[in-house]
Amino acid sequence: MTRIQNLFAVAVWAGVFSGTCWAQTPIVKTDPPPGTLQYGQVVLVDDGTCPKGKIKQVTGAKAITPGGRRATKCVPYPK
Repeated sequence: MTRIQNLFAVAVWAGVFSGTCWAQTPIVKTDPPPGTLQYGQVVLVDDGTCPKGKIKQVTGAKAITPGGRRATKCVPYPK
């Protein structure tokens, strides 16, 4: 392999093993206070509001969203 191919291979592996690829969504017991989630940040809330086998997923909203409401939905509980 040439030197450029080696550098490219290292760059690809660095991307594969970077922290963003292996980041885990935190699980908390209560909703985070208003204003604490950044836009697009996702938190799983295990507060018992979703049916068995599911957990509430809360996604931070833009400040300009009407009412600044976060998006919430029930998703399968992570394994």
